[in-house]
Amino acid sequence: MATNFLVHEKIWFDKFKYDDAERKFYEQMNGPVAGSSRQSSGPGASSGPGGDNSELVIRIASLEVENQSLRGVVQGLQQAVSQLEARLSALEKSSPAHRATAPQTQHVSPMRQVEPPAGKVATATEDDEDDNIDLFGSDEEEDREAARLREERLRRYAEKKAAKPALVAKSSILLDVKPWDDETDMAQLEACVRSIQLDGLTWGGSKLVPVGYGIHKLQIQCVVEDDKVGTDLLEEEITKFEEHVQSVDIAAFNKI
Repeated sequence: MATNFLVHEKIWFDKFKYDDAERKFYEQMNGPVAGSSRQSSGPGASSGPGGDNSELVIRIASLEVENQSLRGVVQGLQQAVSQLEARLSALEKSSPAHRATAPQTQHVSPMRQVEPPAGKVATATEDDEDDNIDLFGSDEEEDREAARLREERLRRYAEKKAAKPALVAKSSILLDVKPWDDETDMAQLEACVRSIQLDGLTWGGSKLVPVGYGIHKLQIQCVVEDDKVGTDLLEEEITKFEEHVQSVDIAAFNKI
C-alpha cells in the first residue's frame, strides 16, 4: 500500500518547480536587487548589459561631439572679445582726450600717491594747444578769405555801376500853340517856336489843327529832360513871341 502511495506522489519528479517557487520566495524577501539580478541572468538577458552598454557608448559619443562644438564656439567668442579689447585699447590710446586724461587715471597705492610726470603732462597740454591753434587758425583764414572775396565783389560791382551811364529821366510833351487870328502866318509862328534852343530840349513833329472861323493852332511835339527843362520854361520862352503867339497849352504829357 505504501508503494502505491509513492507511485502517485510527484514531489521528487517536480523538484525544479519547488526550487523555482523557493527562489521566488527568497527574491521577494530580499527586495528588487535580487529580482534585478535574476532578470539579468534569466532568459531575457540578451538585451541587458550588452544593449545598455551600446546605448551608453552612443550617448557618450554624442556628448563628446557636442562638447567639441561648444568648445569651438567658446574659443571663437574668446578671440572676438580679445580683438575688441585690443581695438578699444588702440582707440583710447590714439584719442587726444585719452592722452590728456591718461596721467590723471593712474592707480594710487594705499601708502603714497603717485604724481604724474610733469614732462608728460606738459607734452599733452602742448599737443592740445597746438591742435586748438591749428583749428582756430584755419577758421580765421577761411573767414579772412571770405571777407576778401566779398570786398572784391563789392568793389567790382561799384566800378561797373559807376561806369554804366546813368539813366536820364525824360518826358514827351505835346504843345498847343494858338495864334491871334486867322491872318497870323503859321509858318512863321512854327519857325519862331523851333528857334528856341535849350539844353535838354528836342523838337519833334508838328501839324496844324483847325480851331474854328478859319483859325488853326500849331500842335508840336517835343522831348525834354526833366532835370533841365520844365513846362513853365517852355511856355515862357514861346510866349515871348507876342506878335504871333496868343497862348500855349499842354495837350499831353508822358514820362519816357
